Amino acid sequence: MTRVSVFSSPLLLGFDHIERVLDRVNKTAAEGYPPYNIEQTGEHRLRITLAVAGFSEDDLAVSVEDNQLVIRGKQQDDSGNRIYLHRGIAARQFTRSFVLAEGIEVRGAEIVNGLLHVDLERPVPQPKVTQIEIRSAAKKKPALRTIDVEPQR
Repeated sequence: MTRVSVFSSPLLLGFDHIERVLDRVNKTAAEGYPPYNIEQTGEHRLRITLAVAGFSEDDLAVSVEDNQLVIRGKQQDDSGNRIYLHRGIAARQFTRSFVLAEGIEVRGAEIVNGLLHVDLERPVPQPKVTQIEIRSAAKKKPALRTIDVEPQR
């Protein structure tokens, strides 16, 4: 069955990027492991915390792929030399993805007491004013000048 997209209208040209982002968000919504929190730690800062008990730094990988934060975990399976009478703690692998808004930057990741903290920040863009010189027909080269402006608070 073919899926009809809202963005297939000829009046909505160039919105295919938004459609791909919505598809990614929809696919990642069904994931349930590991549990996570998202908290605001400052005016322009966020922290994603994942419960990754049993995983070491070497078992985890954090990357940014096409405006998507991807966290992967894979534990080494050492069950070959152990005999379990009951196995309730599974050594399972996971991939958890978060779609990042434009401009969000990953500042770092650390693991503390079984919790993986990934810090994000949205830098405040510096407004720029470009002065364009008005020239007469006698001048040949256009001159552009960029001026950095302090943000208003």
